[in-house]
Amino acid sequence: MSSFFSVPALTRGRDRLRGRLVSAVPAAVLVVLVLAVASRQPSFVGAASMRALLEGAAPLLLLALGQMFVILIGGIDLSVAVLASLGTVLLATWLPSAGVLGVLATLGATTLAGALNGAVSAYAQVPSFVVTLGAMGLWSGVALTVSGASTISITEGYDTIFWLRDLRIGGVPASAAVAIGVILLAAVLMRTLSGGRALHAMGLAERAALMSGTRTQRVRVLAFALSGLCAGLAAVVLAASQFSGAPTLADSLLLPTIAAVVVGGTAITGGVGGPLRTLVGVLLVVVLRIGMSVMGVDPSYEQIVYGVVIIAAVALTVDRGLLRIVK
Repeated sequence: MSSFFSVPALTRGRDRLRGRLVSAVPAAVLVVLVLAVASRQPSFVGAASMRALLEGAAPLLLLALGQMFVILIGGIDLSVAVLASLGTVLLATWLPSAGVLGVLATLGATTLAGALNGAVSAYAQVPSFVVTLGAMGLWSGVALTVSGASTISITEGYDTIFWLRDLRIGGVPASAAVAIGVILLAAVLMRTLSGGRALHAMGLAERAALMSGTRTQRVRVLAFALSGLCAGLAAVVLAASQFSGAPTLADSLLLPTIAAVVVGGTAITGGVGGPLRTLVGVLLVVVLRIGMSVMGVDPSYEQIVYGVVIIAAVALTVDRGLLRIVK
């Protein structure tokens, strides 16, 4: 009898071990990548290089965090980078006259736009892929219209956000410190608040979460609203670093955000993952980009590499036991 009941226990033990191994792989790969790049360029592990790496990773960290919330519930947000571009345009337009209120208005606008994406997906029952694909065109068009299809330089009011570029906190650029702080805050809140557990539950089994009393439509809207908020934060960081806003400023970051989330260990099918895994994934993507530069790879191949990385990461980490059919 005892041997009969030991089989499920053994299976659960193997599943836990597999989960721990999968979660440890990205960190191990990151260490190997850092050592590989350092062997070709020893200065890479210097303090100056690390500060530059963190500063450049700050917008990607924030965008990837927003993408993670949506992927965690089993969706995807194809509009997060375009929404960040729109955020830089709105900030550059409002900052000279409104100052801090312009920053808050930008964050409110991007959060509302994200919530609108989620509401259409949740209440109209439209797949997130379709909703956010359409939103890409919508928010891009709004950005082009507001900016007049040109870059808006930030001259007046820049003092409100300059500290993100120039201030150092313990030697770390303020933009990177803010991004890492947001990641850590999200990790703590997701462990302590019911909303964080609801995001995981919905990604694992949305029907079961609904039957247990979780308001899945609200959770979906929440995930997209958080994605929009993170896009707004990334917009502020980008505008501070570039002294301007532009309708396509963040557009090229879409593939890296998805790559960072899935490479970090967040399952594309939802339910498994978190902010700290996303942090590791972003560092992986950034170090990979630097490694390609050190190896002399043409920058035009970066998007190809990101696409291959996404496909490989999904193929290696997806739990096919949760999929009845692959379409």
